[in-house]
Amino acid sequence: MRRAPRAHWLLLLLVMAVLLAELCLDGWVRGVPGASPSAAPGELGPVLQVQADGTVRSAGMPAGAVALTFDDGPDPRWTPLILDALRRHHARATFFVVGSRVNQHPDLVRRIVAEGHELGVHTFTHADLAALPAWRQRLELDLTRTAIAAATGRTVRLLRPPYLSVPERLPAGFLTVMTDRDTQDWQRPGVDAIVAAAAPGGVVLLHDGGGDRTQTVAAVERIAATPGRRFVTVSEGLGLPPDAAAGTGDVARGHALRWAQTAGGWISAAMWWLIVAATVLALIRLAVQVAIARRHARRAVAGRLRSFGLVSVVVPAYNEAANIAATVRSLIGNDYPALEVVVVDDGSTDDTADVVRRLALPGVRLIRQANAGKPAALNTGVAAARGELLVLVDGDTVFEPDAIGRLVQPFADPSVGAVSGNTKVANRGGLLGRWQHLEYVVGFNLDRRMFDLGECMPTIPGAIGAFRRAALLDTDGVPADTLAEDTDLTMAILRAGWRVVYADRAIAWTEAPSSLRQLWRQRYRWCYGTMQAAWKHRRAVGERGHLGRRGLVYLAVFQMLLPLTAPLIDVYAVYSLLFLPWAQVAAVWCGFTALQVLAAGYALRLDRESLGPLWTVPLQQVVYRQLLYLVVIQSAVAALLGGRQRWQASVRTGLAAAAVTPHGPGLPGALEPHQAPTVDPDRASHSTHSSTHSSTHSMDLPAPQGFEPWVARDGRAWPSDLSGRP
Repeated sequence: MRRAPRAHWLLLLLVMAVLLAELCLDGWVRGVPGASPSAAPGELGPVLQVQADGTVRSAGMPAGAVALTFDDGPDPRWTPLILDALRRHHARATFFVVGSRVNQHPDLVRRIVAEGHELGVHTFTHADLAALPAWRQRLELDLTRTAIAAATGRTVRLLRPPYLSVPERLPAGFLTVMTDRDTQDWQRPGVDAIVAAAAPGGVVLLHDGGGDRTQTVAAVERIAATPGRRFVTVSEGLGLPPDAAAGTGDVARGHALRWAQTAGGWISAAMWWLIVAATVLALIRLAVQVAIARRHARRAVAGRLRSFGLVSVVVPAYNEAANIAATVRSLIGNDYPALEVVVVDDGSTDDTADVVRRLALPGVRLIRQANAGKPAALNTGVAAARGELLVLVDGDTVFEPDAIGRLVQPFADPSVGAVSGNTKVANRGGLLGRWQHLEYVVGFNLDRRMFDLGECMPTIPGAIGAFRRAALLDTDGVPADTLAEDTDLTMAILRAGWRVVYADRAIAWTEAPSSLRQLWRQRYRWCYGTMQAAWKHRRAVGERGHLGRRGLVYLAVFQMLLPLTAPLIDVYAVYSLLFLPWAQVAAVWCGFTALQVLAAGYALRLDRESLGPLWTVPLQQVVYRQLLYLVVIQSAVAALLGGRQRWQASVRTGLAAAAVTPHGPGLPGALEPHQAPTVDPDRASHSTHSSTHSSTHSMDLPAPQGFEPWVARDGRAWPSDLSGRP
C-alpha cells in the first residue's frame, strides 16, 4: 500500500500562485486607457532634467525646429499609417511608447527605430505618475525601459508622463519632455484645428494610439508636407547623441517580461473560454437534470405494494456497535411480509457481534468471519442468504418501515437487475450536516433520476440497494479490486445486460461524516474508487448499452474533469475581484448561486423535504466546494501515480440511530430502537402499515411468476397465501 502523495499540494499552490500572478499581470496591462486630457505645459519649458545638485534645468527646441511627438502607441492600426506619412515627407519624430504595448507589438517598435525616429518612455501601463508611490513610479519606468531594450537593443533617456502630470520629484536618469503645443487631437477637433495648433512649432503633442486617430493621420500628412519646416527628434533638437546600446541584463529582463506578459494574455484568454465552457456545461446539465427529474417524478403511479417471496437483507459490519442495533431493528421492523436479515461481522474489534446476539431477534442470523473487507463480507452474506432478491445494507443505515417493500417493487420487470434506494443524511445538524444533506438530496433527486431514465445508473449506494441473485451471479458477486465496490458492481451489472433503476420512495437514513477530516477520508475513498471502477469498465464505451456513452462520459466530464478545473475558476474569481467591477462580479456570483438555490429547492420539494437548509447554499462556495474538488485532485494524482489505497473504515458515533428516535430531530418515519415487532420465524412476516401505498414508476409492469399482491385484513398488510395467520 502506497501512502497518499503530499508534494502535489505544494505544486498545486505554486501553479495557482503563478496563474494568479499571470492573470494579474494581464489585468494590469489591459487596464491601459486611451489618451486623456492634458495638463498645461510646464512653466520651465518643454524639456526638464534634474541636475546633480537637485535643481531642475529646462530646455527647448531651437528656432525653426519642430519636434513632432506621439503618445500612447505603438498601435497596430494607427502607428504604421503615421510612419508612412512621415516617411513620404522625410520627417522624423519622437514616439513615447507604453511598455505593455511595446511587448505586444515589438516589430512596430523596431520599425520606428529603423526609420530614424526616436523612442521615449510613456510608463508601462499609462499610469498617472503623480498619483503613484515612489516604488510604483520606478516600476513603471524600469519595466518600460527593459521592454524597449528587448525590442530594439537600445536604452532610452526620454520620458513623458501620461496626462502631462509631473510627480513632485522628477525621475532621475530621464529627460522629462512636456510640450509646447498640445493639439488636443484626442478630442478629434478636426484636421484643420490640429494642423493650426501645431503650426507655431516647438515640441508638438500628438497621439498614435488610444482611440480613433483618423484625424491625426490626416493632420500629420499635412503638417509633414508643410514647406520650410525642419522636423527633428527631441534629442536631435537638443543636440544629444543617439541612444546607447542596452546592457545584456536589461535585454534579458525585457525578453522575460515580454514572455510573461504574452503568457498572461494566453492564460487569460484560455481561462475565459474555460469559464464560458464550464458555465455552459453547468447550465445545460442543470436544465437537463430538472427536466428529466420532473419527467421521472411524474412516472410514479399509485398502487398496492406487492410481495416477491423471501427477501434477504445482508448487512456487512465492521466496528458498527454504535449503529448496528438500530439498523437491525429497522430492518426487522419493515413491513415487507417475507424477510430475513443476515449480519456478517467482518472481524470487528468492538462488540458489534455481541450487540446483534443480545438482540435475539427472530429472522436475524449472525455470521462471524476474520476481517477480509467489505466485499468479502457481502459475498459471504449473499452465499448464506436464501432469497432470490437481496438487499445489501451498510451497518450504519436505518430503514424506513416501508423501505424494503418499496425498494423491491421495480423487480416486477424481469429485466431489472438492481435497484437504488434513496439515502438521507440522519445527522444533518450544523453547517457540515446541512451541506451533506443538500448534496445527498440533490444527487439522488436530480442525478439518479437522470441516470434512471438514461439507463446508465453508475452506482447503487451501499446504504440501500437491492439485487437479483441472478444479476450477482452474472457478475461473479461483489468485486474486491476497487475501493468503490458498489460502483464497480453496478457497472458490471449494466454491462451484463441488466437494467438498474431508482426507487425514490425507498428511504434509508445513514450517518454522514461529522468532521471535515472524516468527510475527506470518505469522499477520497469514493472518488478514487469511482476512478478505479470507471477505468476498469472503460471498454463499455465501445459496447452496446448506455453505461459507456452516457454514464462514463458523464462521470468523466462532471465528476472528474470539471472538478479538476475548479481551482482555476477560484483563481479567476480572485482575479475578477481585483480587476473587474465589483458590481459585475457580484451579479454573476449571485446569479449562479440563485440557480443553485433553485435547483436544490426543487430537489428538496421532489423529496418532500423542508426548504430550511437552502440558506446554507451560498456558504457551500467557501469551504465545502473547495474540499470536494481537492478530493478529486488528490484522487487523480494517486491514480496517475498508480498507488493502491487502503479501504478506510469510518468512525461511528451512533448519530444515525439517535436521529431516528423520538429524542432526536424527529425525522419522518422514525422508528424507536426498542420497538421491534413480533415476527413469524418461519416466514419472517411483519405488519405495521396498511396496504395503501404509492408505488414507484415500475408498478405498471407485469408481475413475474410467483408474484404475490399484498391484501389488507384487519388493517394489516399480509401476503394472500398467509391469510388468517397471526
